[in-house]
Amino acid sequence: MIRKIAKRRPTSARPLFLVLSVLSLALAVWLLPTSGAGHSQSQANAAPMVQGQLASTPSSGGYPIKVFFSRYPVSVTSDPTAVSPVERISPTLSVGTFALQMLIAGPTPSERSAGLFSELNTLLSGPSNCAAPLPVGGPDFTLTLNQRGSRSEPGTATVRFCRQLTSSGIGADARVQAEITATLTQFPGIRRVVILTRDGHCFGDESGLDRCLS
Repeated sequence: MIRKIAKRRPTSARPLFLVLSVLSLALAVWLLPTSGAGHSQSQANAAPMVQGQLASTPSSGGYPIKVFFSRYPVSVTSDPTAVSPVERISPTLSVGTFALQMLIAGPTPSERSAGLFSELNTLLSGPSNCAAPLPVGGPDFTLTLNQRGSRSEPGTATVRFCRQLTSSGIGADARVQAEITATLTQFPGIRRVVILTRDGHCFGDESGLDRCLS
């Protein structure tokens, strides 16, 4: 009897080992996509905080945002702070940066026909003095959240232009400030906006005191 039991132990252990192996593999395959989906969802929830929380849910093509342009004639003749929104789809979670890029790019031909225009579209010139990730040159601007200049301030976004920003006067200054402020404060995490020139001074501050930083 002892020899018969000894012979049967290897044959009974092998099927049990195979069953356990198959179950372990199936469990690993089942957990793998679940873990990956949870990681992607965590990134999607966290990443918008880099550029301000999204006010709307992502669509299949990206993230719906608004860009606020000036409108002729009211923005020129009576109220330089008057702006009108148009919709865009950001392909990236860096929605604040993308929205400002679209503001600089300006309205579409049909939007221009309706009187919309971007004051920023023609004011930037010269090379960028910001770090360039590509040989073609640096970005037009940098966007920093929760800071007033170099000082920490929750809810404040600082836009510093990296290229020369040449304004034609106080009306143009007001339109630039209105366009940028409305475009960025659409995101719930941004309540105030500071705009700096490429040299780090307050845009549109003719006093030279950099009052936007105080």
